[in-house]
Amino acid sequence: QVQLVESGGGLLQAGGSLRLSCAASGSIFSSNAMAWYRQAPGKQRELVATCTNSRVTSYVSSVKGRFTISRNNAKNTVFLYLQMNNLKPEDTAVYYCNTESRLLWGSWGQGTQVTVSS
Repeated sequence: QVQLVESGGGLLQAGGSLRLSCAASGSIFSSNAMAWYRQAPGKQRELVATCTNSRVTSYVSSVKGRFTISRNNAKNTVFLYLQMNNLKPEDTAVYYCNTESRLLWGSWGQGTQVTVSS
C-alpha cells in the first residue's frame, strides 16, 4: 500500500528553523529518488529539494545553503527529512514529499503547512 504522510510544519518568525518529516510507505519510494515540493497560495507546486538513494542531493536556488534534505530507507518505508534554517516569509507554503520523477507520482499526502511571519 502506497502512503505519504508529512509532518513537522508550523508557524514561526523569520529566521527560525523547522524540520519536516515524511514517511513514504511503498516499495516504489525506497528504490527511487525522493523530493520535497511546496505550494504557496495561488502558485504552482514547486520542486524544493531532491535526494537519491546514493544520498546525492540538489536544491532549488532559493533554498540553497538554508535547507538540507536527507533520507533513511527502512524495509518498505522511506523516511525523508527537510531541515529548514533561516526561514523567510517567502518559504510559506504547504510542503509535500513524493518521488522526484513525475512519471511515478500516484497519490499525494495531505502536506504540512509552514507559515513564516516577518
